[in-house]
Amino acid sequence: MCSASSSIIQNAKLSVWLKILVSFYIVVLIPVYWIELGPANFLWFCDIALLIMVVALWRESQLLVSIVAVGILLPELAWNLDFFGRMITGKHLFGLTGTAYMFTDERPIAVRVLSLFHVFLPLLTLTMLYKLGYDHRAWLIQSIIIWIVLPLSYWFSTPVANINFVFGLGGEAQNWMSPYLWIGLLMVFFPFCVYLPTHILLRRFAKKTRIE
Repeated sequence: MCSASSSIIQNAKLSVWLKILVSFYIVVLIPVYWIELGPANFLWFCDIALLIMVVALWRESQLLVSIVAVGILLPELAWNLDFFGRMITGKHLFGLTGTAYMFTDERPIAVRVLSLFHVFLPLLTLTMLYKLGYDHRAWLIQSIIIWIVLPLSYWFSTPVANINFVFGLGGEAQNWMSPYLWIGLLMVFFPFCVYLPTHILLRRFAKKTRIE
């Protein structure tokens, strides 16, 4: 048994300490978010990706990390540009509601510190892609995930929380079309305007390894 365990550790491509550190981070984040933001907050695409990433880390799963990559690399790039742009220039480059709370007392400091996972998550994702490779099934699976999550976000969110922008892009609910039509547009926009370009780039440039 000990010999088998040692063999698994030796064959691992990712650091055990990295896995433990990220897992500890999640163990702290979940109760803080649950208490301060409510369980519906875990419907955010980035929060779902973070939880998937923990499983991907321990399993060293090419498919799971590919799903995370397709889902968050472009959105997290926008988040980081907006966040660091605000830090450097004092202005939000994109006016994203997802970064505005980082610079106010609107949310507890613990929530804002833990929300810095937006900075390391894309870096961790790219590192894992380099180590494990990219699975081309990720685009379809991630699209199916958001087709499920977007309606749930509408049912369990509010215009103030506006999880995954199901009520509009700004701080107020959009009123120029049916909310169901808006969600339908999001269900087309994310797979074809966000995930598909990422998928194409990753298929071209990511390290090629066998598909699980």
